[in-house]
Amino acid sequence: MRKLIFTFTFTFVLILHLTINTDNCKAQWVQCEAIYGGTANALAVSGNNIFTGIYYGGVYLSTNNGTNWAQTSLSIPWVLSLSVSGSNVFAGTELSGVYLSQNNGVNWTQTSLNNQKVGSLAAGGSYIFAGTEINGVYLSQNNGVNWNQTALNNKTVYALAVSGNNSYAGTANNGVYLSTDIGLTWSQTALNNKSVFSLSATGNNIFAGTAFSGVYFSADNGVTWSQTALNNMTVFSVAVSGNNVIAGTRDSGIYISTNNGAYWFKKNQGFSIIPTVYALLIANNFVFAGTYGSSVWRRSYSEIIGIKQISGLVPSVYFLHQNFPNPFNPTTKIRYDIPGNGFVKLIIFNALGREIQTLVNEKQSAGTYEAIFNASRLPSGVYFYQLSSGNYVETKKLLLIK
Repeated sequence: MRKLIFTFTFTFVLILHLTINTDNCKAQWVQCEAIYGGTANALAVSGNNIFTGIYYGGVYLSTNNGTNWAQTSLSIPWVLSLSVSGSNVFAGTELSGVYLSQNNGVNWTQTSLNNQKVGSLAAGGSYIFAGTEINGVYLSQNNGVNWNQTALNNKTVYALAVSGNNSYAGTANNGVYLSTDIGLTWSQTALNNKSVFSLSATGNNIFAGTAFSGVYFSADNGVTWSQTALNNMTVFSVAVSGNNVIAGTRDSGIYISTNNGAYWFKKNQGFSIIPTVYALLIANNFVFAGTYGSSVWRRSYSEIIGIKQISGLVPSVYFLHQNFPNPFNPTTKIRYDIPGNGFVKLIIFNALGREIQTLVNEKQSAGTYEAIFNASRLPSGVYFYQLSSGNYVETKKLLLIK
């Protein structure tokens, strides 16, 4: 009898320990299958296919969100950039220009831009830009069959982004250039004296990751720029989804802002060693991070921005719950019910009616959700949170006491 009691007790403790570890993994970065060569310079998505460019190993493909990776037939070293345009995948290399795959990496062909170092790629509609070292930006309007050097022809271009009719180029030491006519002409923006390693554009909003000066933000297509609160780091990668901005740095890992850079929060839980982050991708409800020496990591997107669905049961009506705890310091949870699929926005604003943070700004399915509000950088006082979806709008008060 004593032996049976001892065995039962040991088994119970072991199961409890494993449960705790599993829960912790849901709230941290998890390393995907290791890839030979280690350094992931670029990431891109095409449907359920995730591609990564490995510095020493060519292009790898995952069809299960990074759980497993397979090397594609492009195995040459020094892949620096990736971009997807429809069913076409483009890869920029260190020594051999741009390669194209039209069948998800099964086969690759070298395009006519074949003798340049291509550190950045960006697709817009039927055309694709390639950013080179010293020789500026090249443009192809027929999937790489032909390339033409654009008017921006004498700069090293680290980053490219396309939003509507606007194309942006981040350069070495000369900031960001803008073209509104598919590269026929370029004009230097007011951000004109920084090395810009990364760009992300959505609508009128553009974010630029710089050397030593963090992230800059423009809300007017690059006419004016303001330095965000992340202002003293080298930022190699920026990814944007709605109001959420994620930045990958050289020395301090990953940061996230939910209010266009007014506040940033470090998100490095799970990293064994804080990595240099060369690439970021938001896809399939994950954030993927391409790192120096440690391949690709991933983390749940909804978790990293502090939102989780806690019930899939369909509520009968919209309902915004009172935050808990309240009063709070510095974090509190806000729960809400959504009876149907639709676009949901949850914002925080102060007593003067000024919006200070967006917690949710996305399409969600029916269910019950919980968002976390972190007010560690805000002063004590009365704040308000407002939920809107369709014709439903509800506002409630919360109290921060430090």
